[in-house]
Amino acid sequence: MSEEAGLLELAVEAARLGGGLLAERAARGAERSVTSKSTPTDLVSEADLASQRAIRELLTERRPDDGFLGEEEDGEEKEGEEEPGRSGLRWIVDPLDGTVNFLFGIPQWSVSVAVSDSQGALAGAVYDPSREELFMARRSGEALLQSPRGTSRLRGRTVDPRGDAEGGGLATAMVATGLAYDARVRAAQAEVLMGLIPRVRDIRRFGSAALDLCWTAAGRFDAYYERAVKPWDVAAGELICRRSGLEILELGATEVLPRGILAARGGIARELHEIVS
Repeated sequence: MSEEAGLLELAVEAARLGGGLLAERAARGAERSVTSKSTPTDLVSEADLASQRAIRELLTERRPDDGFLGEEEDGEEKEGEEEPGRSGLRWIVDPLDGTVNFLFGIPQWSVSVAVSDSQGALAGAVYDPSREELFMARRSGEALLQSPRGTSRLRGRTVDPRGDAEGGGLATAMVATGLAYDARVRAAQAEVLMGLIPRVRDIRRFGSAALDLCWTAAGRFDAYYERAVKPWDVAAGELICRRSGLEILELGATEVLPRGILAARGGIARELHEIVS
């Protein structure tokens, strides 16, 4: 087994471990311990912390020399727990992407696990326990989806629902996005959306950036863009999109809007970038 393949296997195991733990907690009902981080709407629960602890213990046991970057800092109302490693590799983990959805009983949340070197992500996995769907990719391989229906290759949308080859232009595109927690940033994002809505088929906003990227790779969306995302939100999903053949563009920071990411099929990526950047 190559190193990449071994790293992907461990990423998959870690994502499934966190997802299984979260599914059990979801089945038991509402979380009792919930606090906020950057704003009152930016929530973290004991479920987030428990998932991260389990994933980190697994990774430390298997690869003690690797670095670690996780969204949650155990015991603190902060975000981002990082431990440098000695191997040159770093695991980037979102133990529960879509916490608000999880807390409200909305089945759109996931666990994201990626491992990177100095050139970017080597392998990544995003697990959706609600649908039993596992999205995964490694730098030199294909992007794949494992589900109860079997395993399939991810290639983005190539055919529009009406049957048009290449999925049609921007006017027929289904675009996913997300909103920041900061009210001032949200107001600026709303202005961008007002300019975009008349130019596309429709907009979707669900809440898990990792799943939004994976669903774009799977062709459920034509494009996805979002600002204020953190490394743990997108590390695995971005790699999955790249290996599915999508174009990845950076959204540069403006006076009000933080940096962001855009993933789309080639025929619409540049035009969409012009509108939302």
